[in-house]
Amino acid sequence: MMTFRSLVRGAAVAGAARDAATRAQVRMSFATGPRQQDSKFYEFRTYSIKPAKMKEFINLTNENIHLRTSHSELVGYWTIEFGGLNKVFHIWKYDSFAHRAAVRTALAQDEQWQEKYISKMLPILDKQENEIAYLVPWCQLGKPEKDGVYEMVSFQMKPGGPAIWGDAFKAAVSAHVRTGYTKLIGVFHTEYGLLNKVHALWWNENPDSRASGRHFAHEDARVVAAVRESVRFLVTQHNMLLIPAPFSPLK
Repeated sequence: MMTFRSLVRGAAVAGAARDAATRAQVRMSFATGPRQQDSKFYEFRTYSIKPAKMKEFINLTNENIHLRTSHSELVGYWTIEFGGLNKVFHIWKYDSFAHRAAVRTALAQDEQWQEKYISKMLPILDKQENEIAYLVPWCQLGKPEKDGVYEMVSFQMKPGGPAIWGDAFKAAVSAHVRTGYTKLIGVFHTEYGLLNKVHALWWNENPDSRASGRHFAHEDARVVAAVRESVRFLVTQHNMLLIPAPFSPLK
C-alpha cells in the first residue's frame, strides 16, 4: 500500500520532471537550430597561390603531405577549377577544439614539416583563409564510389539560424538528391567565419554530367518548388568546381 510519504515523493519527482520539460521547451524556443551533439568539426582552408606557382605548390604538397596527415585527418584536397583562380581548398577533421590546438602545437614543433614544407611553401603562398564548420545534424559525410569532380556551393542565409531557414534548406537539398544526377557528400554550417553560412559539397562524374543534370533538375517540379521556398531566406550564393589533388582522400 502506498504511504503518504511515498505519494509526496512521487509528486515531487513528477513536478521536477515537469519543470525540466518546461525549461527545455523554453530553451528550444530561443534556439537557432538543432543542437550540435557531436564535438567533431571541420576546418575549411583556402589558399591563394602566386600566379605561375600552382604546379610547384601541388608538387611540393604531394611530396610532403604525409608529414601533415600524420597529425590529423585530411578529408579532401582540391584545386579550384571554376569559382577562383590559383587557389586550393582543403578540409581537415578534428575531434574537438582541444584536439586542433594540440595538432597545431605539434605541427609547430615538427622539424621535418617546418623545414621540408612550410619554409618552402610560404614564399609561394599569397593568401590563406579558414572557416570552422559542423556537419548539419541531418547529414552524414559521404564518399563516392569512383573518381569524379566536386562542387562546393556556399549559401549566405538571412540571419536567424537554422530555426528560420533550416527546414526549407533541407527540403531543397533533398529535392536535388532525389533527382539522382549528383551525390551529396556533406552539408556544413559555419561556427567561425561568416555566420548563417551553409556549404553543400556535391560529387559528379565529370563537369558535363553535372551540367546536364542541372538542366534536368531545373525542369523538375519538385526541385523548382523546394528551391523557390528556400531562396526566400537566401542572401548570396557562390559555387566552385573542385578537382581532386592526387593525394586527396576524396577522389
